[in-house]
Amino acid sequence: MFDFLEGYDLLGAFWMTVKLTVLSGIGSLVLGTVLAGMRVSPVPLMRGFGTVYVNVVRNIPLTVIIVFSSVGLADVFGMTLGAADDFDALAFRLAILGLSAYTAAFVCEAVRSGINTVPVGQAEAARAIGLSFTQVLMTIVLPQAFRSVIAPLTNVLIALTKNTTVAAAIGVAEAALLMKEMIENEAQLFLITAVFAFGFVVLTLPTGLILGWVGKRMAVKR
Repeated sequence: MFDFLEGYDLLGAFWMTVKLTVLSGIGSLVLGTVLAGMRVSPVPLMRGFGTVYVNVVRNIPLTVIIVFSSVGLADVFGMTLGAADDFDALAFRLAILGLSAYTAAFVCEAVRSGINTVPVGQAEAARAIGLSFTQVLMTIVLPQAFRSVIAPLTNVLIALTKNTTVAAAIGVAEAALLMKEMIENEAQLFLITAVFAFGFVVLTLPTGLILGWVGKRMAVKR
């Protein structure tokens, strides 16, 4: 029944999806946390930049951002990211950049919602003893905020896993690109779709269950 899978690197395609998810997840978490800090900053310019970034980026289709990363950054501005002579490596890195930039907007809002759950009195007490805004944010607010937003961040991570399929638009050899190739070459549309759907369930379902359990264990008791 599954003879049509022979000759295709199915595991390699899903491994590429995993790498895109992990690396883009780390990048978006870092950038999104910085943006969340900017959005609650006492400096108006930083708050304005964070607000504009989030509202603009999350309302642009991901496909547009990914294609811009390839056509705009690489072709127009000549950005090579250290992979000028390797098209596959360049496409992979540009895809990570685009996915990170897009997902960071959603991470920012999730983290900001967690920041808002921290009692204001704690920050005021910390400022009263001489801590700076950055010190208050890093040592008091963010540790509590992250504990309260594990579930929302899990949803963002699952969405990111599925969003990696857009990377096929710039030639990254992940699962969606292989599925398209198989559909064009094989007369097994239903089975091919079922195989790739099952593959994404295998990637996302355990992630949701494990991080959901972690979220319950780490939740701040009020």
